[in-house]
Amino acid sequence: MSGLKIVITLTAALLFCGDLVGGPETPRRIEITASKFSYSPNQITLKKGEPVVLVLHSTDTTHGLKIPDLNVNTEIKKGKESEIPLDPTQTGHFKGKCAHFCGSGHGSMTIEIDVVE
Repeated sequence: MSGLKIVITLTAALLFCGDLVGGPETPRRIEITASKFSYSPNQITLKKGEPVVLVLHSTDTTHGLKIPDLNVNTEIKKGKESEIPLDPTQTGHFKGKCAHFCGSGHGSMTIEIDVVE
């Protein structure tokens, strides 16, 4: 029985140390607020291959976010948080827009994401 305790303790220690010395990292969270008729921030720079989570909030009504070249297409409901995991695999300049009609300024509601090396 004591041999089992040693294995469990050693495994836990290795997992803990792995997190400290380059083990799996928690993806960076990027908070984005949608409101008539903009995203804040509306320009984001990401690193190629760096996983992130886009955390989307709406302050007023249901909005959407569609970035076709990054395979992003989601609704953002007022009072609810939407999380989009994103691991960009190519560099470039990507444009997104609101994908849920939200009023007269809907067409100008855009966001830009630059993915760099």
